[in-house]
Amino acid sequence: MINGFLQQKRAAPQVLVENKISFAGPEVELSIYDTFEQASRVALKSDQLLFCGMVTGKKVMHSVDDYEAAFYPHESFIMAPNQAVEIDFPEAKIHQPTTCLAIEISTDRVQTIANQLQMRTPINKSYGDWQYQQSLVHTHHNEQTQALLERMVHIFTENEVDRNCLIDLAISELVIRLLRFQTRDFLLCHSEKDPEFNGLNSALQYIKSHLNEALNIDALCRQACMSRSKFFYQFKIHFGCTPMAFQQQIRMKQAAKLIAQGQQITQVCFSLGYHSASHFSRLFKQCYGISPTDYKLRHLNS
Repeated sequence: MINGFLQQKRAAPQVLVENKISFAGPEVELSIYDTFEQASRVALKSDQLLFCGMVTGKKVMHSVDDYEAAFYPHESFIMAPNQAVEIDFPEAKIHQPTTCLAIEISTDRVQTIANQLQMRTPINKSYGDWQYQQSLVHTHHNEQTQALLERMVHIFTENEVDRNCLIDLAISELVIRLLRFQTRDFLLCHSEKDPEFNGLNSALQYIKSHLNEALNIDALCRQACMSRSKFFYQFKIHFGCTPMAFQQQIRMKQAAKLIAQGQQITQVCFSLGYHSASHFSRLFKQCYGISPTDYKLRHLNS
């Protein structure tokens, strides 16, 4: 949907590699980058947080610490301020450009939103405070994030009366989603290193070790040493969703990993506790934007 809308907005390109069109907003800028020919080691750097959402084609990102990853539609690559990367464009063509959205967000704005989260939904003090981790982030879009990016393209490129207010709200949502993602990963790593640290860590490890089973809320509450109401409240504060939704996210992440490694899709489906291959495929496509078969082909071809 984003690509169809952008085709209406494109003018004749001025350059063939990373042709840029920008739209400014309050403390933020959205740019559309089109590349029309194959290229390698194209440098990219920003003094602000840079949220890059892939629209079409494929990029391969390289960073100074030997990080390398392919980057496809329905995926985002978030760079810390002043972090440098180099990009390959292995599939770009004049009639099939590789297209990416890049959203620059001021570091002050990110910190302000983190402070607001800390005041309104503080996490357990033993984990620290809400904060942006200055590191590369490579993530897949869920349905909500994809819809948000599509909405942001329309807001930035249309001259609405309430344009700046709508941009402000959309940027807040995008940053909150980033902070939620980073906090979730931090808590998962923390629970792996020290599952007995507290009740929430213990519950997380229980979910991860029972992915192929229907979620047992009573067992989770016993692991966390919490009442049912307290457990749901604490879980939602720290993860922004219910335990059932969280298990679904972890299942999909594990499914993508196994499919990319070449495992049979039906084997992955049943090993993660799904009883219907068609239901699994439908959930996978909602999460990753393509079917499990296409996802497998994409990664095997890479």
